Amino acid sequence: MNSTVRTRSGIRRTVAIAAAAALALPVAACSSSSGSGTSNTASGPVTITVGCEPPTTQAAQRKFFLDDITAFEKANPGITVKGDDANPCEVPAKFTAQLAAGTEDNVFYTAFTDPANVIASGQAADIQSYVKQIANESSILPQLLNVYRNGDTASGDLYGIPTSNYTEGLVYNTTLFQRAGITTPPSTWAEVETDAKKISALGPGYIGYVDLSAQNTGGWHFAAEVFSRGGQMVTGTGENAKAAFDDSTGLAVLQALHQMRFVDNDMGTKQGLAWSDPQQIMSTGKLGMYVGAPDTVTNMHATYNTPYNNIAMAPLPGVTAPTATLLGGDGYMFNKKDTPAQIEAGIKFINFEFLTPNDGQFNYARTAKAGQPVGLPEPDLFTAGSAADQQASADEKASANVPSQNFTAYTDALSSMQLLIEPPQAQAIYAQGDKAMYAALTNPNANLQQLLSTFASATNQILENQS
Repeated sequence: MNSTVRTRSGIRRTVAIAAAAALALPVAACSSSSGSGTSNTASGPVTITVGCEPPTTQAAQRKFFLDDITAFEKANPGITVKGDDANPCEVPAKFTAQLAAGTEDNVFYTAFTDPANVIASGQAADIQSYVKQIANESSILPQLLNVYRNGDTASGDLYGIPTSNYTEGLVYNTTLFQRAGITTPPSTWAEVETDAKKISALGPGYIGYVDLSAQNTGGWHFAAEVFSRGGQMVTGTGENAKAAFDDSTGLAVLQALHQMRFVDNDMGTKQGLAWSDPQQIMSTGKLGMYVGAPDTVTNMHATYNTPYNNIAMAPLPGVTAPTATLLGGDGYMFNKKDTPAQIEAGIKFINFEFLTPNDGQFNYARTAKAGQPVGLPEPDLFTAGSAADQQASADEKASANVPSQNFTAYTDALSSMQLLIEPPQAQAIYAQGDKAMYAALTNPNANLQQLLSTFASATNQILENQS
């Protein structure tokens, strides 16, 4: 989800680096080395910047990052790394202004909803000719690379590198499932409704399921739930793009929520919830289920000290299997003013920090030693069964300190699910979706078809204005 301000947890952040223009940067797939290539000193030193350095409030992640800079620079004495630690990582208004002025970092952070607009602005460097220098490029999920292509096709030019990925799933409270006699997580939305009733029946204050409807998160979840039912948010591209959810599938999303809220009475009375609210409610031990990604599990534990043993994840419910889910994440793009040396060095550091098993964000032994969680299903960058995936998975398993079996159902399903990217102009569309979701959850007499049609009309206006 591309929120009002963008931050990233864990160590999935990058820095600026530099390199000599004439040096090619060989990459050994699945290797573990501080430089992930030879030392870059042939043409003299170069310094570049890159954003999203961890803030001082994330002490462990900050230390990992600075330690990685030291190790990388030691192995590459011609490279100087300068991190841009402005946080949050991206504020949309500031991002837009910097993009228009061409003042972004040499290697700049982007959420998956950014690349299309960045590419259209002409402010990103095309790195297609450098693609063979990207570590484990053949193992990266094609859907993620396509986010950074012009036209979102495998044959298009490449303007960035993905460094983390999430997909929406169903987060649930294992303790309440046991108490309610639920032996397996629901795989369809009808089963979600049935199980929510069982949890709410445990007693006063128990809530079977909640959903979001504020701060653009309602429209975001609406999109995920439309995808899970086999629908689409937008069809066509550019001037031909149109809303595609004003149909029986979109209506089913609102109908299911309205049914659970006002007929089944298992969604609680507090509505207008945003990203962190379900985590806070589940931390009290009173909430059974919500739609979320693995980062919500991490945040729930870190913020509310909820034991990992009490939390599990399943794939996003659907109507029939295999279903689809919303894909999100982030990565880095390169300023169009970058020299070839800066691009090559930027790729080299990204290889080390984000794409090489046992290095950077995949240094699970270091993460576990620092008391940080290992064994959660993120980052999910590599195709299942690929060499990079096998090595990263083995390293993670060896250092796991959370009950990874609680997330097996979620991870096992990803290989058979369709992963769908967020719609164009996602934030503007999501803001309109909030209105439909909030009304469906707060007005017992809501005209759901009218809400849906109004949402679709607003979406079409947004799409018309983008071209």
